Amino acid sequence: MATDDRLRTYRGKRDFGRTREPSGDAATAAAERPRFVVQIHDARRMHFDFRLQVGDVLRSWAVPKGPSADPGDKRMAVPTEDHPLAYEDFEGVIPEGEYGGGTVIVWDRGTYEPLSHDRRGRPVDFAESLEQGHASLRLHGSKLRGAYALTRFRGGADGEEAWLLVHKGAARTAGHGTPDPRRARSVRTGRTLAQVRADDQDAPNPRSPFR
Repeated sequence: MATDDRLRTYRGKRDFGRTREPSGDAATAAAERPRFVVQIHDARRMHFDFRLQVGDVLRSWAVPKGPSADPGDKRMAVPTEDHPLAYEDFEGVIPEGEYGGGTVIVWDRGTYEPLSHDRRGRPVDFAESLEQGHASLRLHGSKLRGAYALTRFRGGADGEEAWLLVHKGAARTAGHGTPDPRRARSVRTGRTLAQVRADDQDAPNPRSPFR
């Protein structure tokens, strides 16, 4: 599927004359190794957005409690629309009234290794493994490291599709679980949600005709 087709839902939900979110119109060079990003999104409900580069888009899941380094934590992850690769760098305030209105910070990012394989141990294409409903990967981030699994199941809220995101292997000796999102800091800028919100108040929208 072409990039424009995969981003149709993303673009249809946003007014890029108001929001600073990237439209995905500009080409973004794919990295040598696939990227991931985890953003904290203080919208109507606080949550984490877990995004994986799959081809030329970021496959995305909303994770209410956030990814955890503790294998005992099974985090529900609800699929959302594909996002452009440039969204990896997005940090700021989505205006009230816009889709997803609220503050966003980049909590973690890095690269990942696909680990999915079939019953004979042969590697399986990562996009294919997601379509089949179970994908394994190893994260190389500033905060999240190690093997994780994404597994699809039915029976989420209101009957919607839902997945589980689980850390595999031994628990880390420090940093178990997920930090308080209101105290967490951006891996990009070191700012908290409150600091990003304060900094954004006086910043003009570069797309505004009145700037």
